[in-house]
Amino acid sequence: MTKKIIFVTGATSGFGKAIAEKFASEGWNCIITGRRKERLKALKSELEDRYNTSVLAYDFDVTDKDQVSYVVTGIPEEWKFIDLLVNNAGGAMGRDNFADADLVDFDFMIDTNVKGLLYVSKAIVPYMIRKNKGHIINIGSIAGKEVYENGNVYCAAKHATDALSKGMRIDLLKHNIKVTAIHPGAAETEFSLVRFKGDEDKAKKVYEGYVPLHAEDIADIVYYCASLPDHVCINDLVVTPTAQANSYHLVKSGKHKA
Repeated sequence: MTKKIIFVTGATSGFGKAIAEKFASEGWNCIITGRRKERLKALKSELEDRYNTSVLAYDFDVTDKDQVSYVVTGIPEEWKFIDLLVNNAGGAMGRDNFADADLVDFDFMIDTNVKGLLYVSKAIVPYMIRKNKGHIINIGSIAGKEVYENGNVYCAAKHATDALSKGMRIDLLKHNIKVTAIHPGAAETEFSLVRFKGDEDKAKKVYEGYVPLHAEDIADIVYYCASLPDHVCINDLVVTPTAQANSYHLVKSGKHKA
């Protein structure tokens, strides 16, 4: 039986890395992508050695449509039968009031969370249409469901992810392509470190006093969604740690233990 193929963006850390590890452990062949070449190289070796699976690694920036097109069209023919695309690349930059925020941060969030998702999806969808089957899973955020103070453009970008997922689901229905949006709440990855621009103290405080989600939790959920029967599609899923109800209500009592 031919192994299934997953294409993961942002695979050098966090959700993306955990997703690649989960699917490799389940026997899938993996196409892993990201901007950090050495991390990709190390992950490729690890997955191949540990799980005896095949891995292609491509370092490129999802926000550069020419790079995306070049890489995706250059995938070996036998690898173009992609079963699952996970649009994971994205992130927040800054947690500033709109009036004080940096336009560079705005550009980063729109480019990675919206344009990157669009460029990669547009490049890979033709392969899925060709075989009349496929699945796209977009990693959103609860910031795409609610708007909170100083969230402004990140919330806007993740609302776009939510809307695009719904639109893709409708438009790709006739091609038998599933589309799922997964919206995590507080999760302890490099997310806050990037958001606070390398300030480790601020990043750590985000996760103090409760047990946040871990990257492996999201990887398990992605795998579950991708493993359902052909006639079943989870369209939209919001996932939070037990201590968090939504963007506004989170208990930091220190009583929550893993």
